[in-house]
Amino acid sequence: MRPMSENAPRDFTPESAAPTDIAPLGRTPEKPAHERTAAEEAGRVPWNAIAEDADFRALLAAKARFVVPATVFFVVYYFALPVLVGWYPELMSRRAVGAVNWAYLFALSQFVMVWGIAGIYLAAAAGWDRRVTQILRKFGK
Repeated sequence: MRPMSENAPRDFTPESAAPTDIAPLGRTPEKPAHERTAAEEAGRVPWNAIAEDADFRALLAAKARFVVPATVFFVVYYFALPVLVGWYPELMSRRAVGAVNWAYLFALSQFVMVWGIAGIYLAAAAGWDRRVTQILRKFGK
């Protein structure tokens, strides 16, 4: 074991607010937004005014118009495979492409479907994020 030298880093634990928290050292009294607790965040953003804003309500409606149908489509598509295999085993066991039957082809198509929905969601979410930024700017945030 090496002896502690004068150049070794100091242990800042005794000077911090908690035994494992050295983040506040060397900073201004203002914590970064990602480090604030809910109690510290209270009153900084006018949440009630934002919730009553027409643009915010339109944003929530736009999100619901995407999320609800996408979820219903996903669930129906996902559960179609076991339903089809259970009720129409002769159809699903027929060969579709080479040695691959319809059940395997349908199962593989679910991967494509999920990635497709994820891609569409990412594009839609980027638009929602832009709208959120506009709404927050309206309230000075």
